[in-house]
Amino acid sequence: MIIKNHTELTAATLAVMERTTDPRLRTIMVSLVKHLHAFIRDVHLTEAELREAAAVLNEMGKLTSDTHNETVLMAGSLGVSSLVCLLNNGDNGNTETSQSLLGPFWRLNSPHVENGGTIVRSDTPGDTLIVNGRVLDRAGWPIAGAEVDIWHSSPVGLYESQDPTQTDMNLRGKFTTNEEGRFWLHTVKMVGYPIPVNGVVGRLLHAQCRHPYRPAHLHALVVKQGYKVLISQVYDATDPHIDTDVQFGVTNALVGDFVRHDTPHPSEPAITPPWYSLDYTYYLEPGDTVLPRAPIK
Repeated sequence: MIIKNHTELTAATLAVMERTTDPRLRTIMVSLVKHLHAFIRDVHLTEAELREAAAVLNEMGKLTSDTHNETVLMAGSLGVSSLVCLLNNGDNGNTETSQSLLGPFWRLNSPHVENGGTIVRSDTPGDTLIVNGRVLDRAGWPIAGAEVDIWHSSPVGLYESQDPTQTDMNLRGKFTTNEEGRFWLHTVKMVGYPIPVNGVVGRLLHAQCRHPYRPAHLHALVVKQGYKVLISQVYDATDPHIDTDVQFGVTNALVGDFVRHDTPHPSEPAITPPWYSLDYTYYLEPGDTVLPRAPIK
């Protein structure tokens, strides 16, 4: 088709998208072209801006490595990751959900740890945190034999993939729920941290006068056949950035109570005050059990 004007251009492009054989891909591509062309008209995108946009996409690809994923970081910083999560969980966005962002730091093959064990594998000074978790179905029944992959940043705000002073797989471990759906572990209390700002995302935050901080949180990825994989983050309600998460990840259902204790642990004298405890219940929804693609190695 020889194009006469910009209106015919959109019509011609949509006609090609409509020929996509896969029904879901057809739906996505038709809608993408409609909204993308409308966006370009709305802002009257200039040729220079289009070239700059292409350069930005290229730069994000170049910045992504085995230990950093700039594209995932950008998706979170634009609220896209949270929106997709909320629309696809909690009865398609109608109820609260303990599902959350995967984030850019999940890794495959973290080591298995027995319940009650620790995920601290290198010298990591910080206050002790005891986590007591429970995994239930939507009816409130315990789920036994669920694999719970736990990871979090250190007390200085770095994941071990970012920090050469930490042992590989430090502050990571997999646990298995017992007959009551429970798992428990020892670790150190994490803190909030700034996301990496030495790339495209950092320039965007600077242009928008936004801070780069995420509130302190504990990651979990829960797997049990017959249920949708649960990806969750539990946030510390006392963190100063709990209301302004740069990745828009905090929801009411994900705010946890990290309780401070200023007396010795009643049964473990080696745990000196202050120490913290977190009790949290994770809810699984029925569905296909499909692991996400790990953003880093």
